[in-house]
Amino acid sequence: MSKKVVIIGGGIAGLSAGIYATMNGFDTEVIEMSAVAGGQCTAWDRKGYRFDYCLHWLVGTSKGAFHDIWKETNVINNETEIIDHEIHSRILDDEGNEFIIYSNIDRWEKSLIELAPEDKASIQKMCNDMRKSALLEPFALAPELRSPFDYIKIIPQMLPVFNVIRKFGRLTCKEYFDKLNFKSERIKSVFFSLYGNKDFSALAFIFMLGWFNQKNAGYIKGGSYPLAQRMVEKLWKLGGKLLYIKKVDKVIVENNVAKGVMLSDGTIIQADYVISAADGYSTIYNMLDAKYISKEIDFAYKNWELFTPIVQVSFGVNKAIPSDSPILINISKEKLIGKTKLENGYSIMNYAYDSTMAPEGKTTIVLRFDSPWKLWENMDVKEYKAEKLQIQKDATAYLEKEYPGISEFIEVIDVATPKTDVRYTGVKDGAYEGFMPSKDNMMKSLKMKLPGLQNFYMAGQWLFPGGGLPPSAQTGKWAVQLICKNEKQQFKII
Repeated sequence: MSKKVVIIGGGIAGLSAGIYATMNGFDTEVIEMSAVAGGQCTAWDRKGYRFDYCLHWLVGTSKGAFHDIWKETNVINNETEIIDHEIHSRILDDEGNEFIIYSNIDRWEKSLIELAPEDKASIQKMCNDMRKSALLEPFALAPELRSPFDYIKIIPQMLPVFNVIRKFGRLTCKEYFDKLNFKSERIKSVFFSLYGNKDFSALAFIFMLGWFNQKNAGYIKGGSYPLAQRMVEKLWKLGGKLLYIKKVDKVIVENNVAKGVMLSDGTIIQADYVISAADGYSTIYNMLDAKYISKEIDFAYKNWELFTPIVQVSFGVNKAIPSDSPILINISKEKLIGKTKLENGYSIMNYAYDSTMAPEGKTTIVLRFDSPWKLWENMDVKEYKAEKLQIQKDATAYLEKEYPGISEFIEVIDVATPKTDVRYTGVKDGAYEGFMPSKDNMMKSLKMKLPGLQNFYMAGQWLFPGGGLPPSAQTGKWAVQLICKNEKQQFKII
């Protein structure tokens, strides 16, 4: 009989692990706490409008190891339409000044020099760093399976990237901008407002446009929900199982070997291997009772900063509202939406470029802003409802400022809070992408195997600061590669 693999969590990492495990002949069962697979890669429909919670771009839409994963898991197929935006984002300040970030580095460099000719040398230096970062290619094999030759053979191609990492790997964005010594107040205002007020890694900023510049970080038409469903279809087609509305309480361990899981209703599911693609903290500290923790894991969960949760206000607008950019970021400070002081401004995403998001002649628009978990953590039901109503009112006012007269055409408003995210996905403190990439952790990762525990693997975004869909799907594949090695069988793709 085939050996059984149980996977905790039906997000992108869990679906990826399930697909590859089934491909390799294992009896596979994915357990998902929600009624819909995809985890945070999700969307919901309201009166014909679709409100997307996740997908703005996807690294690996045209080539590379991530692209291979998307093809193998049915995220990208012959029917998938990729949209490559010319504009990455449009930035506005309090005075209405506009600043555009282009997806093409050459075009952005030219526009920046036109804006601030006095900073030509600094702009060219920054853009050259970004061009070098585009050479970075992810590995197809799990770290434990790579030979010294795998690293040696990439040195000639990757040398420019290594130099960027060596020079800036321990810098924050603020420190990097200080080194560039911009003279233009416009450039300094935008860069420091977006990235300079926190311990955000300079490398994360430098890598930002690398894949866009190669047209390898496009938007997949249809967004998050169809993306996840294509993975579900692939899993089912291969013969894998997906159990909905079931929550894992404990990982069953005997003599330091994972033997299955116990659900919250008391059901026990036996397995030869367990992969957790669920929230990292819940898995390690609750499902496994904190019995298998390394110093690195303990330090990360106690010290690494988490992403600040978001509030998403989605609008269904009974009018076609064109837009020349996929996202507008207003960097206004010290303003309020509900009880949240906007430390990082807010963003507006107009989905006019995706005809699947709204009925013909109508538009879906999403407004987002950071909102600290402490504000929401102990909020009672009455206060919560009142806060959502106030957010709806305030967010509508900001939308009206960007699109005068839009209020009378709004048919639907939906408010999703950090508590919404926690309720549906179990993510710790609403940190939708896990650990914030800082100068101290940007080049670090947590191991997929926990110390002292056999036949158990971690997968998902909590292994890598910065999180995101590509590394999540990648770790699902890696976990199955490691299981195949343990079983002394060849890992295969079918």
